[in-house]
Amino acid sequence: MAIRATRFIVWGVVLVVAAALVYALQPQPLQADFVTIGRGPLRVTLDEEGETRVRDRFMVSAPLAGRVLRIELEPGDPVVANETVLATFLPVDPTLLDSRTRAEIEARVRASEAAVGRVEVERERVRAELEFADADLERYEHLDANNLISTEQLDTMRLRARTAGDMVRSADFAVSNAKYELEVAQASLMQARSGGGDAQTITLRSPIDGVVLQRLRESEAIVPVGEPLMEIADPTQLEIVSDYLSTDAVRVRPGQPVLIEQWGGDRPLAGQVRRVEPYGFTKISALGVEEQRVNVVIDVEEAREAWEALGDGYRVEARVVLWEESDVLKVPTSSLFRDGDAWAVYAVALGTAALTQVELGQRNGLEAQVVSGLSAGDQVIAYPSDAIADGVEVEERQ
Repeated sequence: MAIRATRFIVWGVVLVVAAALVYALQPQPLQADFVTIGRGPLRVTLDEEGETRVRDRFMVSAPLAGRVLRIELEPGDPVVANETVLATFLPVDPTLLDSRTRAEIEARVRASEAAVGRVEVERERVRAELEFADADLERYEHLDANNLISTEQLDTMRLRARTAGDMVRSADFAVSNAKYELEVAQASLMQARSGGGDAQTITLRSPIDGVVLQRLRESEAIVPVGEPLMEIADPTQLEIVSDYLSTDAVRVRPGQPVLIEQWGGDRPLAGQVRRVEPYGFTKISALGVEEQRVNVVIDVEEAREAWEALGDGYRVEARVVLWEESDVLKVPTSSLFRDGDAWAVYAVALGTAALTQVELGQRNGLEAQVVSGLSAGDQVIAYPSDAIADGVEVEERQ
């Protein structure tokens, strides 16, 4: 009996060892990350760094050679058109001028007077265009209330009215600048006619309402004619310029929505493409590669209070929205790979990887729209490795 019991124990140990060897030699399922396909929003954007800038900036310079007194204004100080004194200027003793030079100065004054008249006429023209655009917008809003036009047509008229308003403001700046240039020319003529008499003090006043952007000279000094003294602008008229690759810029259109991120605020700002500039330029990338770039100009659509901390030359990130849907079937791009000329994924069916070709629609860097090949609720392998193939057993990594 003892011998029989010993045999049973030996055979039992042998069977256990054999079973362990068989189990160890059998192939084990590969572990992988599974993702369940579902529906949700999808947005396709073109992302690029951008920079803020004021639309119209004015460089205040010395009207003629002389002594500029100490400039007390500092960057950020507000200025009022035709009131705030930007700089006080003392011309140097006049030199004797021949008749030809005097005639040139007088001609420059007359040309400046003609320029003032020209820009004033242009301002009246753009004001008339603004009135016409506002009237058209009012008619289109009435038609939209009765569902007689599309939303795109109404948005186009709104963009036209807003652009016309910007043109009026730009024309106002042009008139102020032309009057300022006329004052500069008249100051030169006044020096030419002084004939060696007592020099008169010249005060340079602000041509616009705005703030001082830069103070290029502070201390009293003798400066030549045309010496830059300070730069002023209206900070409320801020735009964003972002240089896109030319291959991406051809897909951007005026009126497309833009998300403005990484500007320092706690939420993205809404914007809209105003203009795609018609010329490109060469830029050297950080890797030393020559790239053709195109400037895209973007307007901020938010109220001024939401972005009043932004100033000229600030860095932002602009995301131009090319396509957007709220409910599409989508798959992570990390699951996709090329299978010949088609896109494919490894779907998971009963613990086995199944090679499945899919037809894709729109896609961004993270997700892609599935047109056919998968259904909501299907599981796919998120990061397929070279070890995974069609028919291989897989299990979800915990």
